[in-house]
Amino acid sequence: MKSPQRPPAKSPFVCVGLGTFLLVLAGMLAWYVEPRAERTSIDVDVTTVFTGTGSYFDTDRIRTVDDRRLTITRQVRGDVAESERSGRAVWDVVTSVDTDRTLPAADPHGALQWTKERWVTDRATNAPVHCCGEDPAFSGEAYLKFPFDVEKRTYTWWDNTLGATVPLHYSGEAKVQGHKGYRFTGRVAPTRTGSRQVPGRIVGQPEKGQVLAEEWYANHRVDLVADPRTGRVLYAAVGPRLTLRAPGTVRDAAVLLDSRRIAFTPRTQREQVALARDDDDRLRLLGTVLPVVASALGAVLVVVGTVFVVRGGRGRRTPDGPTGRPGPGSSATALERTMM
Repeated sequence: MKSPQRPPAKSPFVCVGLGTFLLVLAGMLAWYVEPRAERTSIDVDVTTVFTGTGSYFDTDRIRTVDDRRLTITRQVRGDVAESERSGRAVWDVVTSVDTDRTLPAADPHGALQWTKERWVTDRATNAPVHCCGEDPAFSGEAYLKFPFDVEKRTYTWWDNTLGATVPLHYSGEAKVQGHKGYRFTGRVAPTRTGSRQVPGRIVGQPEKGQVLAEEWYANHRVDLVADPRTGRVLYAAVGPRLTLRAPGTVRDAAVLLDSRRIAFTPRTQREQVALARDDDDRLRLLGTVLPVVASALGAVLVVVGTVFVVRGGRGRRTPDGPTGRPGPGSSATALERTMM
C-alpha cells in the first residue's frame, strides 16, 4: 500500500519570502528612504556665538575706540507651523553685534547692530524660496548652511550686510574639534551699501550740521568649515569692516566696526560638531548600515531557503515509501502472514 506523501515543510518558503523582503527593504532604504531623510530641519533652535577683538564707533565718546572685545550672537529658530504648511524650511534669525558693555545679547538696546530676518529655503536643495514672509529676499547656495553632500568647488554665499552673494572657494579639508570638514574662504572688497544721515564732524566736515554720508562695507576674510554630509557649518570666522565716507570722497572718514577676525567660540564649535555627528549617524544608519545588514541577511535567507526547497523536492518516492526503505508493514513475516 502506497504511503501518503508529506507536504513540503513551510520553513524554507518562509526563509525565501523573508529574505526577498529584506533585499527589497535594503534597496528602499538606500535609494528611497535615505535620500528623503536629507532634509533641512524645521524644528531647529540653535544659538551660535562669535568672539574677537576690533574697533567700533563709541557714540558716547563720539570717536572710534580700538582693541575692544566684540561678540556676535546669532539665534536661529524654526517656524514649525509655517514650515509644515508650506513644505519649506522657515527660519527666524536674530543677530546681535555687541561690546562687553551691551551684553547680554538678548537685549537689543545699545547693541552696535541688531537685525531680525526670516529665511526660507527648499529643504532638499537649500535653495532660497521666496514665500512665507521671507525677509530679506536673498539668493545664493549657502548662508546659514551648505547644501547636503557638499562638493569640493566654489559656492555662492549670501552676505546680508553686502546684500549680494560672494564666491567662497574650496580651500581644502580641515578638522574642527576632531571632526573633518571642508573649508571655504573668500573676501569682500570695499563696496558702497547705502547712506546715513550723520553730523558733519563725524566724516571730517565740521562746518556742516548734517551730512548724508556714504556707508561702505568690506570683509577681510570669510572662513567657513562645513560638514561634508549635512552642510552644517562647524566653524565660521569673519572680518567685517563698516565705515562712513563723506559724499563723493574715496577715503574712509569714520570706522563704525572693524575686526580682522571674529570666530565661533570653542563651545559653539563643539555644539555644531555634535549636531553634525548626530545627523551623520542618522543618515549613515539609513543609507549604509541598515541596507548592508538587510541585504546580507536577506541573501543568506534566500540561499538557505532555496537549498532546502530544492532538496525537499528531490526526495525519492517508491511504492515502499518516500525513501525507498521498507515500511513498517512490509517485513517478510508480515508478507507470510498475508499469504497464509
